[in-house]
Amino acid sequence: MKPTITVVYTIEYVIDFAENYGFTKCKKCFNLKTGREILQRTNSRCIGYYINGKFRSLTKLKQHLVKPIEYDSPF
Repeated sequence: MKPTITVVYTIEYVIDFAENYGFTKCKKCFNLKTGREILQRTNSRCIGYYINGKFRSLTKLKQHLVKPIEYDSPF
């Protein structure tokens, strides 16, 4: 039997124009539909991420970060 390790991340911010991408407290970007981590890239000396197939720099992304909406659940 192989041991497994499970890591749980809490999403702190989502991007307002692409709500299926979110950032954690430890500043990692995740695609929330697939659960994959989006790696940070450099493009012409700009640091950023590829969001929906288009490169977005960190300075542009910081303007579009919003807190996720929390819904009250009876469960």
